Amino acid sequence: MKRRTLIPIAAATAASAVSTAPTASTTSATTSGGLTTLPPLSLYIHYPWCVRKCPYCDFNSHEARSGIPEAAYLAALIRDLESALPQIWGRHIVSVFIGGGTPSLLSAQAVDALLAALRARLPLLADAEITLEANPGTVEADKFAAFRATGINRLSLGIQSFDDRHLAALGRIHSGDEARRAIELALRHFDNVNLDLMYALPQQTLAEARRDIESAAGYGGTHLSAYHLTLEPNTAFHHAPPPLPDDDLAADMQEMVESTLAAQGFEHYETSAYARAGRRCAHNLNYWTYGDYLGIGAGAHGKISSPGGIVREARRRHPRDYLAAVGSADFIQERHAVGLAERPFEFMMNALRLAAGFAPPLFEAHTGLPLATQTDALLAASRQGLLTVDHERIAPTPHGQRFLNDLLTLFLPA
Repeated sequence: MKRRTLIPIAAATAASAVSTAPTASTTSATTSGGLTTLPPLSLYIHYPWCVRKCPYCDFNSHEARSGIPEAAYLAALIRDLESALPQIWGRHIVSVFIGGGTPSLLSAQAVDALLAALRARLPLLADAEITLEANPGTVEADKFAAFRATGINRLSLGIQSFDDRHLAALGRIHSGDEARRAIELALRHFDNVNLDLMYALPQQTLAEARRDIESAAGYGGTHLSAYHLTLEPNTAFHHAPPPLPDDDLAADMQEMVESTLAAQGFEHYETSAYARAGRRCAHNLNYWTYGDYLGIGAGAHGKISSPGGIVREARRRHPRDYLAAVGSADFIQERHAVGLAERPFEFMMNALRLAAGFAPPLFEAHTGLPLATQTDALLAASRQGLLTVDHERIAPTPHGQRFLNDLLTLFLPA
């Protein structure tokens, strides 16, 4: 990536922001690592099937080669949820996200039954954001209307590109025309639509990347996610890398994305997320502020806090194994407590993705630790021009946003 000019920050600011003694209401949290209040709680539901596995994808997705056991999977999701209820008794759900895989392969009847089961077992907030991921190659003319009727109120479309050549290189099953048609259909039935795009694609030029971004922004949707293509381990692209733009060109593309979307009225509020006013993704914001989330479905991950600590868990990954666990309700493959030493890095890894960073009290509220434990790291980040720190806000500088990995390294446990 291109190097940027360091933005100097007064180091004394960082020290003063974290030197305040804990108040009486938070003393028990700071001495024991327990939580005096619980963070907001979201629900993530994983759908593990897709039509074809994309060569860049490292998600838990499996090609539906012999049909999809929709009814059996729906029953497993409900059983999974019921087995997890004791962990979250009395807590309201602020958002729901149905991801995958390709959840738009589900029938509207299955989505309706799933949401009805959730409402019968969980206290969803009246204005809870409920998102469904969809791919343009799996939609029919009337399917979005049916999804909206079930209670889905936000749609996230995996567009990636409008260029047929790049879509083919990415292994996508839709064309540019199908992508445009899917967006038009989505906006007809939903007033909250996200478009997922990728840049730095194989042999992509800056002009081609700009056309994709300008096309997406021109539709008037509420949210855009623009991701730099990365070669993840255990993917086809990692084993046989395609010809990608060099670092300088990729940096030019990133700057182009930011300036183009800013000119179109989008706020760059997170590393890869852009929103129109008031349309940030509530579900992802809960992740980024180290909130809690229950994850159900094959391979789903969760983070659940209690007064005694924080637990992370993962469901059985393969759909076959997940479905086989219905009888015993033994869906958990892994569960472990998040130790005190791990929490600061986990918190910062999420919260510092946000352009606005976080208010200092949020660190203690969601980790059970005083912010003073991070004084050395905050001072180092401030001196290096990666972070701005004061009593009201701790946030990455523009330089810190560009070099987020360098910033986060400072918070790794010793």
